Amino acid sequence: MLSGMTNDIQCTATTARRTGRAITVVAAAAGALLLWTVDGPWAGLDLAVRQGDTTQHIGPAAVALTALVAALAAWGLLALLERTVRRPVRTYRIIASIVLILSLAGPLGSGVGTGSRLALLAMHVTVGAALIIGLPGRRNYR
Repeated sequence: MLSGMTNDIQCTATTARRTGRAITVVAAAAGALLLWTVDGPWAGLDLAVRQGDTTQHIGPAAVALTALVAALAAWGLLALLERTVRRPVRTYRIIASIVLILSLAGPLGSGVGTGSRLALLAMHVTVGAALIIGLPGRRNYR
């Protein structure tokens, strides 16, 4: 009888962890899209990056897809670390923070104009912060 209760508690904790992480993934993408909306269409800022001799305009699909890919990669990293290292959350946060800092080079180097650079930096920081703080979640589920 006690064994069945333990399995139920473990399933509930696993489901709660997955649900929380899925919500974090969606929230990270939504945060980036909200910034794109405020900075782009509402403020009239042209979000663009320079790629070689061409300029590429950043649309909502690119923002959402990029945030989702980053979030799913972060989730995969955290899942791998949970299986392989002694302190997975600490290790994850260190690696994710380094990746976030390195990712800021993109907008700084290729953003077209100061406003575009600042908006793209804000999107990177928003997604990164959501993933660094939100993906590991709470330690105890009740």
